[in-house]
Amino acid sequence: MSATAAHPPGEAPPAPARMSGLEIGIDIGGTFTDAVCRAADGSFRLLKVASTPDDPARAVATALDRLLPDGAQGVIRFLHGTTVATNAILEGTAARVGLITTQGFADVLELGRMTRAANYDLVFGPQTPIHVAPRERRLEAAGRIGPDGVELTPLNEANVIAAARSLAADGVQAIAICFLFAFLNPAHERRAREIIQATCPGIAVSLSCEVDPAIREYERTCATVFDAALKPVLDAYLGRIEALLAARHIAAPLQVMHSRGGLLGAAAARARPIRLTLSGPSAAAIGAASVLRAAGEPAGISVDIGGTSADIAVIAHGAPVLRHDGSVGGYPVRVPTADVLAIAAGGGSIAWLDAAGGLHVGPRSAGAAPGPACYRRGGTEPTVLDASVVLGLVDPASFAGGTMPLDAAASAEAIQRVVATPLGLSLHEAAVAIHRITNAALAEAVRRMTVGRGSDPRALPLVPAGGGGGLHAAAIAEELGMTRIVVPIAPGVLAATGLLEAPLEHDARRGFFRAVEAIGEVALRDAIQDLVAAVAAAMQGDGAVANETEVSAAVSFMGQGHTLDVLVPLDAAAPGAAIRAGFIAAHAQAYGHTRNAPVRLVELRVVQRARPPGTALILRGRDAAARGSRIAWLDGQRIEAAVVPRDALAAGEALHGPAILEQADSTLLIPAGWRLTAQSTHLLMERLSP
Repeated sequence: MSATAAHPPGEAPPAPARMSGLEIGIDIGGTFTDAVCRAADGSFRLLKVASTPDDPARAVATALDRLLPDGAQGVIRFLHGTTVATNAILEGTAARVGLITTQGFADVLELGRMTRAANYDLVFGPQTPIHVAPRERRLEAAGRIGPDGVELTPLNEANVIAAARSLAADGVQAIAICFLFAFLNPAHERRAREIIQATCPGIAVSLSCEVDPAIREYERTCATVFDAALKPVLDAYLGRIEALLAARHIAAPLQVMHSRGGLLGAAAARARPIRLTLSGPSAAAIGAASVLRAAGEPAGISVDIGGTSADIAVIAHGAPVLRHDGSVGGYPVRVPTADVLAIAAGGGSIAWLDAAGGLHVGPRSAGAAPGPACYRRGGTEPTVLDASVVLGLVDPASFAGGTMPLDAAASAEAIQRVVATPLGLSLHEAAVAIHRITNAALAEAVRRMTVGRGSDPRALPLVPAGGGGGLHAAAIAEELGMTRIVVPIAPGVLAATGLLEAPLEHDARRGFFRAVEAIGEVALRDAIQDLVAAVAAAMQGDGAVANETEVSAAVSFMGQGHTLDVLVPLDAAAPGAAIRAGFIAAHAQAYGHTRNAPVRLVELRVVQRARPPGTALILRGRDAAARGSRIAWLDGQRIEAAVVPRDALAAGEALHGPAILEQADSTLLIPAGWRLTAQSTHLLMERLSP
């Protein structure tokens, strides 16, 4: 198996039919579906196929058939990244769902936080997801758990039966249950599930004590309702993927990327699909972290530029930085996720003029259909990719490895008609302007993730990813004073390669919301061991044994509304004391001060990981592909740039700009003043002059 593209355009030569130890990662993006097949020795095959938004599984089938033209013998891992869960929420295609709450709390979902997402909009729609569970599908059951977790009123089982039957008659496919203080005592919710399953078999049920066991009723209700609404959707989609694998005799179990950057088995993903929301950018962030570790860099910034958007992620201590307050469509979804800033700046972002003649790029995108003008699929509006073609930065004949030849004349016509002629610019001036606006937006996004959070981007390397990452990386770095760019071997499919590097990961959580001192060390040790046992059982269900266990706590001072995360030693004899000491230190580091006051434990978390022993992607041998040159516009200047195929670079070889490095999945620009050095696992670009 090789990474070269010497056989069918855009694809590597077929692997030997009996080669074993193959790992396949397929990630679905808005414009392209990326696929990588890695052998045990690190050699690999990659490809990009057009995404099929009407049926995402169809693109997966196409990728599999091209990756494995001689059959699927030897496939030991199949890993998948999908935005099906997120899209179902954004597009309103999730299942019909009902909600059962504690008596008197049916309107929590509609009341929300009584805030606006945009304070100054004169016209705005609903600020809470009432369309998912409207009032007629939000029912109540008597019964009450108190704020200390003690039952105040027994659950009225007749109410639960009546609510379940009413919702079933209304045609719901799933029911969410969110009772008051269930995160402290889940007995009522679990009993309600038993009743529903007995009364209305076949209806999916989600419990807030399992989905989001933490304080704040509105956020907990949102997460539980979304989880329930996604269960039928994900069950059908994962079943379709499993059928595709079975039809191709791939015995490897299906594993899916979840939001915090790990993998889940299909059964675990079906059980709590909310974990798959916000998972889209996580795979690329995991891939960037892996590349940085191979380059000896513990931290950096990844910029994943696809066809529709760009995702900027921060890497610290060898892993993506996480956050616990994500949102989808403006609604809170409290699942841990890679801290990623997404902006509408991709290759398909449309250039347009406002009423005053001002040039803008995005947020609208041409997407996969009809796509940029150069796709010749009916798109007529100019995009960033069209500008790249006009500037000579992208070779129309070799785009996507030659599998999708582009129409340069269509790109030129669209830019001339929409931008150049109305603004009185030449064709190339208009294309340069489109690029400069895009580069400025990307640089500002990186600035927000670094300078805006107190870190200096000049001390960090940049990792470009996605099909467009290499086209804009140097411009972003120069704008921010960055001097190092670490380029993956296959940057255009970094999300797919990130799947190969991601660990199988399970987690469990338990809410407390009590003073640490009031819980007791024995109770805390028991709680940690219970969570560890639950996660180990989940690992066993996926046929794995963890090689990492991490215990953490969400902690605050008594009376505070927000928390800091604290790591807790797994074998701590006094976990309460460790939590308190860790929080005091974290508070001092975060805010520059601390105090001797009671500390509240809000939530305890346990995460276990089984990291794969996979080999890094390695290019095997050199391709004798001819080097050449072509006219291109770099930094607004017309120059003759060297054009070098990626496979023609030997390890240790240096390439000075101006130059263009081409490979099947992406194009890398090397401006004057930059030097590129080839390493076995990555490329290093360094700025030689400011």
